Amino acid sequence: MSELKPRPPLSEWTDSESDPQEYGDDGAELEQDFGEPGGRRRRRRKRPRGERRRLTLAVLPTVLTLGNGVCGLAAIAIAVSTDTLAWELESKLFAAGLLIFGGMLFDALDGSAARLTGQASQFGAELDSLCDAVTFGVAPAVIVWRISDALPQRLTWAIGVLFAVCVLIRLARFNVETTEDDDHEGFEGLPSPAAAGTLAAFAIAIPDLKDFATAENYPEWVWHVSEWSLMASHYFIPVLALILAFLMVSRFSYPHVFAQLVRGRRAPNQIGQAMFAVVGMFLLHWVALPLVFCYYSFGSPLRSLARQYRKQPQAKA
Repeated sequence: MSELKPRPPLSEWTDSESDPQEYGDDGAELEQDFGEPGGRRRRRRKRPRGERRRLTLAVLPTVLTLGNGVCGLAAIAIAVSTDTLAWELESKLFAAGLLIFGGMLFDALDGSAARLTGQASQFGAELDSLCDAVTFGVAPAVIVWRISDALPQRLTWAIGVLFAVCVLIRLARFNVETTEDDDHEGFEGLPSPAAAGTLAAFAIAIPDLKDFATAENYPEWVWHVSEWSLMASHYFIPVLALILAFLMVSRFSYPHVFAQLVRGRRAPNQIGQAMFAVVGMFLLHWVALPLVFCYYSFGSPLRSLARQYRKQPQAKA
Protein backbone atom coordinates (compact mmCIF):
# COMPACT_ATOMS: atom_id res chain seq x y z
CA MET A 1 0.00 0.00 0.00
CA SER A 2 1.35 3.36 -0.97
CA GLU A 3 2.28 5.99 1.56
CA LEU A 4 0.77 8.78 -0.55
CA LYS A 5 -2.78 7.68 0.11
CA PRO A 6 -4.74 6.31 3.10
CA ARG A 7 -5.01 2.55 3.54
CA PRO A 8 -8.63 1.39 3.07
CA PRO A 9 -10.15 -0.70 5.87
CA LEU A 10 -9.76 -4.44 5.47
CA SER A 11 -13.54 -4.76 5.35
CA GLU A 12 -13.57 -2.80 2.08
CA TRP A 13 -11.13 -5.10 0.27
CA THR A 14 -12.98 -6.95 -2.47
CA ASP A 15 -10.71 -10.02 -2.42
CA SER A 16 -10.72 -10.44 1.37
CA GLU A 17 -10.79 -14.06 2.58
CA SER A 18 -10.58 -13.43 6.28
CA ASP A 19 -13.58 -15.64 7.22
CA PRO A 20 -12.54 -18.89 8.89
CA GLN A 21 -13.14 -22.05 6.84
CA GLU A 22 -14.27 -25.42 8.13
CA TYR A 23 -13.13 -28.66 6.57
CA GLY A 24 -14.16 -32.28 6.84
CA ASP A 25 -11.96 -35.30 7.27
CA ASP A 26 -11.74 -35.84 3.51
CA GLY A 27 -10.40 -32.36 2.88
CA ALA A 28 -13.66 -30.96 1.47
CA GLU A 29 -15.25 -27.99 3.15
CA LEU A 30 -18.36 -28.71 5.21
CA GLU A 31 -21.72 -27.46 4.06
CA GLN A 32 -23.18 -24.55 6.02
CA ASP A 33 -26.72 -23.31 6.48
CA PHE A 34 -27.66 -19.78 5.50
CA GLY A 35 -30.87 -18.05 6.45
CA GLU A 36 -33.23 -16.70 3.81
CA PRO A 37 -36.18 -14.30 4.04
CA GLY A 38 -39.29 -16.02 5.43
CA GLY A 39 -37.39 -18.30 7.77
CA ARG A 40 -36.43 -20.83 5.11
CA ARG A 41 -33.01 -22.39 5.20
CA ARG A 42 -30.82 -23.27 2.27
CA ARG A 43 -27.62 -25.26 2.06
CA ARG A 44 -24.64 -24.32 -0.09
CA ARG A 45 -21.85 -26.67 -0.97
CA LYS A 46 -18.54 -24.93 -0.52
CA ARG A 47 -15.38 -25.36 -2.53
CA PRO A 48 -13.05 -28.32 -1.96
CA ARG A 49 -10.12 -27.57 0.25
CA GLY A 50 -7.57 -27.63 -2.56
CA GLU A 51 -9.54 -25.29 -4.80
CA ARG A 52 -8.56 -21.64 -4.67
CA ARG A 53 -10.78 -18.65 -5.09
CA ARG A 54 -10.36 -16.92 -8.42
CA LEU A 55 -8.99 -13.42 -8.13
CA THR A 56 -10.83 -10.73 -10.07
CA LEU A 57 -8.75 -7.68 -10.98
CA ALA A 58 -9.95 -4.10 -10.71
CA VAL A 59 -8.99 -2.84 -14.17
CA LEU A 60 -8.57 0.92 -13.64
CA PRO A 61 -6.72 0.82 -10.27
CA THR A 62 -4.51 -2.03 -11.50
CA VAL A 63 -3.60 -0.17 -14.70
CA LEU A 64 -2.72 2.94 -12.69
CA THR A 65 -0.60 0.91 -10.27
CA LEU A 66 1.21 -0.79 -13.13
CA GLY A 67 1.76 2.65 -14.66
CA ASN A 68 3.77 3.45 -11.54
CA GLY A 69 5.92 0.37 -12.06
CA VAL A 70 6.37 1.06 -15.78
CA CYS A 71 7.58 4.60 -14.99
CA GLY A 72 10.15 3.17 -12.60
CA LEU A 73 11.38 0.59 -15.10
CA ALA A 74 11.59 3.22 -17.84
CA ALA A 75 13.57 5.52 -15.54
CA ILE A 76 16.04 2.70 -14.85
CA ALA A 77 16.35 1.84 -18.56
CA ILE A 78 17.05 5.44 -19.56
CA ALA A 79 19.48 6.08 -16.72
CA VAL A 80 21.62 3.00 -17.44
CA SER A 81 21.55 3.34 -21.24
CA THR A 82 24.94 4.12 -22.80
CA ASP A 83 25.44 3.87 -26.56
CA THR A 84 21.88 2.71 -27.22
CA LEU A 85 20.48 6.18 -26.44
CA ALA A 86 22.43 9.08 -27.96
CA TRP A 87 21.59 11.61 -25.24
CA GLU A 88 23.86 13.52 -22.92
CA LEU A 89 24.01 12.21 -19.37
CA GLU A 90 22.20 15.29 -18.05
CA SER A 91 19.30 14.66 -20.44
CA LYS A 92 19.08 11.01 -19.40
CA LEU A 93 18.99 11.93 -15.71
CA PHE A 94 16.40 14.63 -16.42
CA ALA A 95 14.14 12.10 -18.17
CA ALA A 96 14.65 9.53 -15.39
CA GLY A 97 13.73 12.12 -12.77
CA LEU A 98 10.58 13.09 -14.66
CA LEU A 99 9.57 9.43 -14.90
CA ILE A 100 9.94 9.04 -11.13
CA PHE A 101 7.59 11.98 -10.70
CA GLY A 102 5.25 10.31 -13.17
CA GLY A 103 5.32 7.23 -10.95
CA MET A 104 4.42 9.43 -7.99
CA LEU A 105 1.40 10.72 -9.92
CA PHE A 106 0.20 7.19 -10.76
CA ASP A 107 0.86 6.18 -7.15
CA ALA A 108 -1.39 8.96 -5.90
CA LEU A 109 -4.20 8.21 -8.35
CA ASP A 110 -4.57 4.43 -8.11
CA GLY A 111 -5.76 4.43 -4.50
CA SER A 112 -8.30 7.18 -5.17
CA ALA A 113 -9.57 5.27 -8.21
CA ALA A 114 -9.91 2.07 -6.14
CA ARG A 115 -11.92 3.82 -3.43
CA LEU A 116 -14.15 5.72 -5.87
CA THR A 117 -15.00 2.55 -7.79
CA GLY A 118 -15.28 0.39 -4.65
CA GLN A 119 -12.51 -1.90 -5.88
CA ALA A 120 -9.93 -1.64 -3.10
CA SER A 121 -8.31 -5.03 -2.62
CA GLN A 122 -5.45 -6.76 -0.87
CA PHE A 123 -4.05 -7.72 -4.27
CA GLY A 124 -3.90 -4.03 -5.23
CA ALA A 125 -2.17 -3.18 -1.96
CA GLU A 126 0.52 -5.81 -2.49
CA LEU A 127 1.01 -4.87 -6.15
CA ASP A 128 1.30 -1.21 -5.16
CA SER A 129 4.10 -1.93 -2.70
CA LEU A 130 6.02 -3.95 -5.31
CA CYS A 131 5.76 -1.13 -7.85
CA ASP A 132 6.81 1.40 -5.19
CA ALA A 133 9.92 -0.67 -4.49
CA VAL A 134 10.93 -0.36 -8.15
CA THR A 135 10.07 3.30 -8.74
CA PHE A 136 11.04 4.76 -5.35
CA GLY A 137 13.80 2.31 -4.41
CA VAL A 138 15.72 0.97 -7.40
CA ALA A 139 15.29 3.89 -9.83
CA PRO A 140 16.69 6.55 -7.41
CA ALA A 141 19.57 4.20 -6.55
CA VAL A 142 20.46 4.00 -10.25
CA ILE A 143 20.37 7.81 -10.45
CA VAL A 144 22.85 7.98 -7.56
CA TRP A 145 25.14 5.53 -9.37
CA ARG A 146 25.03 7.53 -12.61
CA ILE A 147 25.06 11.08 -11.25
CA SER A 148 28.36 10.89 -9.36
CA ASP A 149 31.72 10.03 -10.90
CA ALA A 150 33.91 11.79 -8.33
CA LEU A 151 33.60 9.16 -5.59
CA PRO A 152 34.87 5.57 -5.83
CA GLN A 153 32.42 3.42 -7.75
CA ARG A 154 32.14 0.83 -5.00
CA LEU A 155 31.15 3.55 -2.55
CA THR A 156 28.38 4.91 -4.77
CA TRP A 157 27.14 1.36 -5.40
CA ALA A 158 26.99 0.73 -1.65
CA ILE A 159 25.11 3.99 -1.06
CA GLY A 160 22.57 3.14 -3.77
CA VAL A 161 22.03 -0.35 -2.39
CA LEU A 162 21.59 1.02 1.13
CA PHE A 163 19.02 3.54 -0.11
CA ALA A 164 17.03 0.81 -1.89
CA VAL A 165 17.16 -1.46 1.18
CA CYS A 166 15.87 1.34 3.41
CA VAL A 167 13.00 1.89 0.97
CA LEU A 168 12.07 -1.79 1.30
CA ILE A 169 12.21 -1.54 5.10
CA ARG A 170 10.13 1.65 5.01
CA LEU A 171 7.43 0.10 2.83
CA ALA A 172 7.28 -3.09 4.90
CA ARG A 173 7.04 -1.12 8.14
CA PHE A 174 4.30 1.08 6.72
CA ASN A 175 2.26 -1.96 5.63
CA VAL A 176 2.59 -3.63 9.04
CA GLU A 177 2.07 -0.62 11.30
CA THR A 178 -0.75 1.14 9.44
CA THR A 179 -4.07 0.07 10.95
CA GLU A 180 -7.69 0.55 9.89
CA ASP A 181 -8.31 3.28 12.50
CA ASP A 182 -5.26 5.32 11.47
CA ASP A 183 -6.20 9.01 11.02
CA HIS A 184 -3.81 9.36 8.01
CA GLU A 185 -2.78 12.85 9.14
CA GLY A 186 0.90 11.91 9.31
CA PHE A 187 3.37 9.09 9.63
CA GLU A 188 6.67 8.18 11.24
CA GLY A 189 9.70 8.34 9.00
CA LEU A 190 10.20 10.05 5.68
CA PRO A 191 7.87 8.55 3.04
CA SER A 192 9.68 6.70 0.30
CA PRO A 193 8.04 8.76 -2.52
CA ALA A 194 9.34 11.96 -0.89
CA ALA A 195 12.85 10.52 -0.54
CA ALA A 196 12.85 9.37 -4.16
CA GLY A 197 11.37 12.69 -5.27
CA THR A 198 14.18 14.59 -3.53
CA LEU A 199 16.86 12.72 -5.49
CA ALA A 200 14.84 12.95 -8.70
CA ALA A 201 14.44 16.71 -8.19
CA PHE A 202 18.21 17.16 -8.21
CA ALA A 203 18.47 15.08 -11.39
CA ILE A 204 15.83 17.29 -13.02
CA ALA A 205 17.57 20.50 -11.90
CA ILE A 206 21.02 19.64 -13.29
CA PRO A 207 20.32 20.75 -16.91
CA ASP A 208 19.07 24.14 -15.66
CA LEU A 209 22.18 24.52 -13.50
CA LYS A 210 24.29 23.77 -16.56
CA ASP A 211 22.43 26.47 -18.51
CA PHE A 212 22.93 28.99 -15.68
CA ALA A 213 26.67 28.25 -15.74
CA THR A 214 27.04 28.83 -19.49
CA ALA A 215 24.37 31.39 -20.46
CA GLU A 216 25.70 34.90 -21.14
CA ASN A 217 22.56 36.75 -20.02
CA TYR A 218 23.17 36.01 -16.31
CA PRO A 219 25.45 37.92 -13.92
CA GLU A 220 28.93 36.58 -13.29
CA TRP A 221 28.14 35.51 -9.75
CA VAL A 222 25.38 33.25 -11.11
CA TRP A 223 27.96 31.50 -13.30
CA HIS A 224 30.25 30.88 -10.33
CA VAL A 225 27.46 29.61 -8.07
CA SER A 226 26.13 27.32 -10.80
CA GLU A 227 29.58 25.91 -11.60
CA TRP A 228 30.27 25.30 -7.91
CA SER A 229 26.87 23.62 -7.49
CA LEU A 230 27.51 21.29 -10.42
CA MET A 231 30.89 20.23 -9.03
CA ALA A 232 29.52 19.85 -5.50
CA SER A 233 26.60 17.70 -6.73
CA HIS A 234 28.96 14.78 -7.40
CA TYR A 235 29.70 14.66 -3.67
CA PHE A 236 26.50 16.11 -2.24
CA ILE A 237 23.92 13.81 -3.87
CA PRO A 238 25.42 10.51 -2.59
CA VAL A 239 25.65 12.02 0.90
CA LEU A 240 22.07 13.23 0.52
CA ALA A 241 20.98 9.69 -0.39
CA LEU A 242 22.56 8.40 2.83
CA ILE A 243 20.73 10.99 4.93
CA LEU A 244 17.43 10.29 3.19
CA ALA A 245 17.89 6.56 3.79
CA PHE A 246 18.30 7.22 7.51
CA LEU A 247 15.26 9.52 7.62
CA MET A 248 13.08 6.85 5.99
CA VAL A 249 13.75 4.34 8.78
CA SER A 250 13.71 6.98 11.52
CA ARG A 251 10.79 7.86 13.81
CA PHE A 252 10.55 11.55 12.93
CA SER A 253 6.98 12.71 12.36
CA TYR A 254 6.03 13.96 8.90
CA PRO A 255 2.72 15.50 7.81
CA HIS A 256 0.62 13.63 5.28
CA VAL A 257 0.48 16.48 2.75
CA PHE A 258 -1.42 14.58 0.08
CA ALA A 259 -4.18 13.47 2.45
CA GLN A 260 -4.49 17.00 3.84
CA LEU A 261 -4.82 18.45 0.34
CA VAL A 262 -7.46 15.87 -0.65
CA ARG A 263 -9.48 16.62 2.48
CA GLY A 264 -9.17 20.38 1.98
CA ARG A 265 -7.29 20.98 5.24
CA ARG A 266 -4.75 23.73 4.66
CA ALA A 267 -3.12 25.74 7.42
CA PRO A 268 -2.31 29.43 6.73
CA ASN A 269 1.41 28.69 6.79
CA GLN A 270 0.94 25.97 4.14
CA ILE A 271 -0.75 28.49 1.83
CA GLY A 272 2.20 30.85 2.28
CA GLN A 273 4.67 28.06 1.62
CA ALA A 274 2.82 27.12 -1.56
CA MET A 275 2.99 30.73 -2.76
CA PHE A 276 6.75 30.86 -2.13
CA ALA A 277 7.13 27.58 -4.05
CA VAL A 278 5.24 28.97 -7.05
CA VAL A 279 7.35 32.16 -7.06
CA GLY A 280 10.52 30.08 -6.74
CA MET A 281 9.54 27.92 -9.70
CA PHE A 282 8.92 31.07 -11.75
CA LEU A 283 12.33 32.58 -10.89
CA LEU A 284 14.56 29.51 -10.59
CA HIS A 285 12.72 27.11 -12.93
CA TRP A 286 13.56 23.47 -12.10
CA VAL A 287 16.22 24.52 -9.58
CA ALA A 288 13.42 25.39 -7.15
CA LEU A 289 12.22 21.76 -7.11
CA PRO A 290 15.11 20.40 -4.97
CA LEU A 291 14.64 23.27 -2.52
CA VAL A 292 10.96 22.38 -2.04
CA PHE A 293 11.66 18.69 -1.48
CA CYS A 294 14.61 19.37 0.84
CA TYR A 295 12.37 21.68 2.88
CA TYR A 296 9.88 18.85 3.36
CA SER A 297 12.51 16.16 3.98
CA PHE A 298 14.55 18.11 6.53
CA GLY A 299 11.98 20.54 7.95
CA SER A 300 10.29 18.10 10.33
CA PRO A 301 13.51 16.56 11.77
CA LEU A 302 15.07 20.00 12.30
CA ARG A 303 11.95 21.28 14.07
CA SER A 304 11.85 18.16 16.24
CA LEU A 305 15.52 18.51 17.21
CA ALA A 306 15.00 22.21 17.94
CA ARG A 307 12.11 21.41 20.31
CA GLN A 308 14.23 18.84 22.13
CA TYR A 309 17.07 21.35 22.44
CA ARG A 310 14.72 23.94 23.99
CA LYS A 311 13.40 21.41 26.50
CA GLN A 312 16.87 20.48 27.80
CA PRO A 313 17.66 23.83 29.51
CA GLN A 314 14.19 23.86 31.07
CA ALA A 315 14.71 20.36 32.48
CA LYS A 316 18.07 21.36 34.00
CA ALA A 317 16.54 24.46 35.58
